[in-house]
Amino acid sequence: MNILAIETSCDESSVAILRDRQIFQLTASQIDVHAQFGGVVPEVAAREHVPVMIPFVEQVLAQAGIKPEQLDRIAVTAGPGLITSLLVGVETARALAYGWGKPIFPINHIEGHIAANFLVHQDIPFPAMALVVSGGHTELLYMPKPGVYELIGATRDDAAGECFDKCARILGQPYPGGPAISKLAASGDGTQYSFPSPMVNSNTFDFSFSGLKTSVLYFHRDHPDAKLEDVCAGVQEAIVNSLHLKTVRALEQYDAQALLVGGGVAANPLLRERLQTLDIPVFIPPLEYCTDNAAMIAAACRLHNTPTELFAFRADPNWELTPR
Repeated sequence: MNILAIETSCDESSVAILRDRQIFQLTASQIDVHAQFGGVVPEVAAREHVPVMIPFVEQVLAQAGIKPEQLDRIAVTAGPGLITSLLVGVETARALAYGWGKPIFPINHIEGHIAANFLVHQDIPFPAMALVVSGGHTELLYMPKPGVYELIGATRDDAAGECFDKCARILGQPYPGGPAISKLAASGDGTQYSFPSPMVNSNTFDFSFSGLKTSVLYFHRDHPDAKLEDVCAGVQEAIVNSLHLKTVRALEQYDAQALLVGGGVAANPLLRERLQTLDIPVFIPPLEYCTDNAAMIAAACRLHNTPTELFAFRADPNWELTPR
């Protein structure tokens, strides 16, 4: 099966073709563009997507050595995400599907992060638990079988990646904050300064990171000379501790046989190390498939059997991944 996929939910422009287990992909990051603003500017992100879409489609087709008529499906991220960015990808995919007479599959971005594991891992046991951690999302989902999801926990405020970015800004570090804090934390002592892991003692699987961000703000104000590496290590420990504890409890309560991890924060070395100590199989994609990419959207498309009518869907920035 030849699937052309497009991903433009935020600030990565990505186009891929998934042919059996072969991946042909081009992705353009906008990090340098948004770094000057300290974060993603939605209107700027959308404008950056536009000029690369069609050239990327042409190039991945050439890389794969196939023609448009050989495509079986076109998949596109339809949400959640930034509405301005989503519209670029959705309308590009719709135009291609219309012009080439191909079936179109709108794909949920969260499902894409989970399905990234299917690009590189086979024989994943089910039922499984999925932990999706990124700049915009922090969710725990129970999966009785592939393609079926039950949301059991989510952040009530900031996502884990968003917390990394905001704490980095407080500490005078560049955007994106996750890699900056992780790099400094590698030479720091996470026990020197203790920051809260909110809601770890609650009886829900929900997360909260706004309190941590506030704690870091006041700490930095009152202790401006504290060793930066130790502060970053403490911040990272607080975030990873929350993710780890909630995930362990969810695995135990639902008797999950495996853990699937996805999203940009899944690239964090401490989180990967901590989760790999669990007593069940833990599946985490390679770094290039943790961040937003079109290959994961193609992988998610394989979980669907029925295309959507060409004009029966639209970009939805708040699309929740629900049971189906």
